[in-house]
Amino acid sequence: MSYGQGGPQSQWDPWKPQSQQPWNSGSDQTPDWAALAEASESRHKRRRLLFIGGGALATVAVGAAVAVAVVSANGNNQASNNQTSQLPATADIPSESGAPAPSFAPTSAPPPLDPKDFISSKTKDTAPLSVAGLFPGTQLTMGETVYKKGPTADTKNCATAAAGSLPKVLKANDCTRMLRVTYTKDGMAVTVGVAVFDTEAQAAKAKKQADSKSIVKSLSGGGVKAFCNAAVCRSTTNSHGRYAYFTIAGFTNGNDVTPKDTAVFSTGDDLAEFTFRQIRRRGEAQASAAANE
Repeated sequence: MSYGQGGPQSQWDPWKPQSQQPWNSGSDQTPDWAALAEASESRHKRRRLLFIGGGALATVAVGAAVAVAVVSANGNNQASNNQTSQLPATADIPSESGAPAPSFAPTSAPPPLDPKDFISSKTKDTAPLSVAGLFPGTQLTMGETVYKKGPTADTKNCATAAAGSLPKVLKANDCTRMLRVTYTKDGMAVTVGVAVFDTEAQAAKAKKQADSKSIVKSLSGGGVKAFCNAAVCRSTTNSHGRYAYFTIAGFTNGNDVTPKDTAVFSTGDDLAEFTFRQIRRRGEAQASAAANE
């Protein structure tokens, strides 16, 4: 296309520096309106293309920013997870409050009362004492063996209830009372004698001074024949608290007891064990009563 007169002219590009205006530089200053309109239209098209291209670039830029944000968020989550896994165990985490745990003044319960204290001296051993109290009922059972209760006796003259060397021992240690009971089973009989002293020391001394000839007198009557008056019998001696206790066991038919007669030995041992338990229970009962006062 030619603009005005003269040779061909370079096309004017409004976006290109130093481009020639679409009119002559000659004396004719009338612009070419058709060329100007065409140039304006071309200019608008290029702007629209630039705007579209710019929008695409902006969209790409926004997408990149979102991607970076997502990656960054994922990175933070991973770091958070790592930090959580590196937390100390529950036992190692300090408590939320630094306040010390409450403390309480130390308390101490009184020591339990010793039952033996109540049967070691007459000042504490004040519960009623009788043969029926120590040996209640009409029979007693030790394991599977049942013994029938026979006659009983109670005296303050201890020597009259003893034989051999025992009367002397009882007098020397100031025995104040002797309680006796006899039990029978299958032609055998055993008498238990409980000597009472004022103190544990006296009872222990009487036990120590007794010998193989220190025996309690057998107690017969009430259907129980006399036994161990002339025959050989088996005897035992022991003490607990302020009580010394003795047994003598034999046959009611007058036969001597030999080492082979184990049933007689068991009978004497059973009654000695039962007597010990009854004396101990006496102490336990008094200790329990004192604790509940």
